[in-house]
Amino acid sequence: MDNEPPSHQPPRRPTTDGLRPAAADGVSRGPDPDDASRPPDPGDASRLPGSGDASRLPDSGDASRPPGSDDMTGAAPAARSRPPVVPGAPRPDKLTVGAGIAAALPATVRAKAEAAGAHDWLRGLPQLVAEIQEDWAVTVGRVYADATEALVAEATMADGSPAVLKLIVPRLGNAAANEITVLRLAGGDGCARLLRHDVARQALLVEKLGPSLSELGLPVGRRLEILCDVASRVWRPVPDAGLPTGAAKGAWLGAFITDLWERLGRPCAERTVTHALACAERRVAAHDDERAVLVHGDVHQWNTLRGADGFRLVDPDGLLAEPEYDLGVLMREDPVELMAADPRDRSRWLAARTGLDETAVWEWGVVERVSTGLVLTQVGLQPVATQMLAAADAIAAMST
Repeated sequence: MDNEPPSHQPPRRPTTDGLRPAAADGVSRGPDPDDASRPPDPGDASRLPGSGDASRLPDSGDASRPPGSDDMTGAAPAARSRPPVVPGAPRPDKLTVGAGIAAALPATVRAKAEAAGAHDWLRGLPQLVAEIQEDWAVTVGRVYADATEALVAEATMADGSPAVLKLIVPRLGNAAANEITVLRLAGGDGCARLLRHDVARQALLVEKLGPSLSELGLPVGRRLEILCDVASRVWRPVPDAGLPTGAAKGAWLGAFITDLWERLGRPCAERTVTHALACAERRVAAHDDERAVLVHGDVHQWNTLRGADGFRLVDPDGLLAEPEYDLGVLMREDPVELMAADPRDRSRWLAARTGLDETAVWEWGVVERVSTGLVLTQVGLQPVATQMLAAADAIAAMST
């Protein structure tokens, strides 16, 4: 449609964490530019993570579909098989195998575990891997070198089915519990299927999916269609899920932006921060428990994988919030393309496609753009950090 941002391809971000795939083998793993700094759960003062068919715009020569919107969903690539594990059968040198897997822990994960004081977890990782293999009757294979927050590895179940094992670094907050809660409540609808989990051991076994949306080379408009549709499959009332609320997330982000902006030497304009804080305050005030639904909290192309029956999301933060929050994440992405036209065109399109409130989509986008731009500046992910903050500065200037 003529108000959709140009369909240029964004710069590829360095890989970090999650269950996203390698193009060659369809293994879930890969880049998550936000995982290293997801806000804490306000209830734990450490980390706060962050329906039905989506409506389309009126048909005017199929104007609801941005250019280049050919369907790219298809079957996931076939996984390499391993010999099945027979429950109860002797497996020699289980601890030795666990030690070898633990030795392959990426340096970034090890450094973060040490920074979090998770020394016991590091020392006990060989035993933990051995226990998981025994208790869940899985064979753990190759460790993914691009993880940053967890040991993420190939796994094969007793029946030979491929899966992905994720052992999350222990830290304050409910990161593992929240992720498990979202995957359990989604039940494979919009998110990867959760096969096994253990909150106490911060361990997840999930289905193995195909390539990420970022690897498919689709134009921005088509990606937005897919992301809207897969996010809307997750949205559902779950009032007693025990997840953080959108109000708590907004309040935390306000404090986070203020603190990090100062610590980084004010890398964007003061009015940009003021604008983001005002938007966050309005979203906090607008929170309504009756309207709040389960939201993924980090919907972007690197967290969206192709499965046999369509796309699914991985690595959820998990919130009880207005669904516009997930669309606000889409507003922060592809900042160069966003600013190539009227940036509000994207929020209008997202709202029209989903039947949601455009102002809420826009305001969550303002907050997410500034907070993520600061985080990417902190970890040195360029040029997207500079591009995101430049977009934030320009939008704040338009709004004053």
